[in-house]
Amino acid sequence: MHLQHASHRNAPWLDLQGIEAWAGGHRIVQDLSLRLWLGESTAILGPNGAGKSTLVKLISRCLHPVVQPQSHLRLFGEERINLWSLREHLGVVDSELQQRIPDAMTCRELMHSAFFGAIGLRRGLQPTPQQIQHSADVLKQFSLSDLAASRFGSLSDGQKRRVLIARAMVHQPQVLVLDEPTNALDLRARHRLLDQLRELCRMGTTLILITHQIDAIIPEITRVVGMRRGNIVVDGASAEVLSDEVLSDLYDTPLKVVEGGGYRQVLPA
Repeated sequence: MHLQHASHRNAPWLDLQGIEAWAGGHRIVQDLSLRLWLGESTAILGPNGAGKSTLVKLISRCLHPVVQPQSHLRLFGEERINLWSLREHLGVVDSELQQRIPDAMTCRELMHSAFFGAIGLRRGLQPTPQQIQHSADVLKQFSLSDLAASRFGSLSDGQKRRVLIARAMVHQPQVLVLDEPTNALDLRARHRLLDQLRELCRMGTTLILITHQIDAIIPEITRVVGMRRGNIVVDGASAEVLSDEVLSDLYDTPLKVVEGGGYRQVLPA
C-alpha cells in the first residue's frame, strides 16, 4: 500500500530524488526519493535494516550519494551544502554522536563546543560571554541546569539523550532529526523525553523522528513515511499509515493498533 502525500506550495527543506548510496561495498539504497517540508513533523518508520539510519547519514552529509544525471540531494534548496551554515537550519542527534563524546567531558563544555561544530573545546576555541549565557539558557529550558558541571559519562541514558538534544538546539535550527531517541530508556526517562519533544514541536521546531517504535511517535507527528529494504513503501498522514493493515504489511507480521491519549501501541493480531 502506498499513500501519496498531499502537495505543498513551498519548496521542501529536504529533496531527495533517485538517490543511490553505497557503504562497505554494498548498495544500501537505490532510487530513493523523498521530500520533507518545514512545519510538518514526520516519523520515518520501519524494521531494522530498512534504511532509516542511512537516510539520517544522507541528511547529515556523513554519507554521499552516487552522482547520477537524474538524481539530486537538496537541503534547504541547495545542492552544494556549506556544513557550517547548515547547522543554523538543521540539528541531528544519533547514537554515533553519543559514542564519540568522552566520558570525562562536562555537559557545559559539550554545550559550548557546539558553537564551533566540535566535541570539546580545543585550543583556540573560546565561547563568547553571549554564547556561554545562551547555552546556559538552553540547558535551563530543558531542565538540565543542575547537570551543567556533571561529566557526560556519569549521566543516565535518558539524561545523555536530553543533553544532546539541548546541544543540537543551541543554534535554534528549524529542523531537528532524531535517530531512535527512545532506545534503551526506562519508562520515566522515555516519557520525559517525549514530553520535551512535544514542547519543541509546539515551539515551532520541525521534528524528524527516525524509529522502529510506534509508541515513540508523539501526537504532533502528522506524517509517517514507512521504509523497508532501502525503499519507501508507504507515505501519508499518521492516521492512515498507523493502522492495522499498513503496519502489518510494513513489518510483515499481523499487528493490531491500540490508540490512547494521542499515542499508539501495537499488539500481536
